[in-house]
Amino acid sequence: MSPAAAPIEIVAAVIGDTVGRVLVVRKQGTDHFIQPGGKPEPGEAPLQALARELWEELGVRLDAASALPLGRFQAWAVHEPGRRVHAHAWLVRVHGTPRPQAEIAELAWVPLQPPHGRRLAALSADHILPAAALALAAG
Repeated sequence: MSPAAAPIEIVAAVIGDTVGRVLVVRKQGTDHFIQPGGKPEPGEAPLQALARELWEELGVRLDAASALPLGRFQAWAVHEPGRRVHAHAWLVRVHGTPRPQAEIAELAWVPLQPPHGRRLAALSADHILPAAALALAAG
């Protein structure tokens, strides 16, 4: 596999509210909403990367003890055409009120089940949110 075709490794969070919705974000200059998270830095453990990304992008602190692994998912990247994205995803709780900062242009709280009311990336709509719904239904 050529370096240009290497998958994009990311970490992703599913953050819920008290009425059963989940947080999605839209980066500046894009039209799809995605899960909060991002790319780990070299040598950074996945949950460390997630905590850093949530702080940088949303101004919230990850409650690492609450992190429930949802799995590893892959789909076509919406922000880098022709590339696959591989995500480690967790259902998490955070401390603080999320607000858009850094490259985040907009936040939205959407229902966990479709219709979501926003244009979601396939990674979120087809993989991460269904896994979160199953995890929450299982208790």
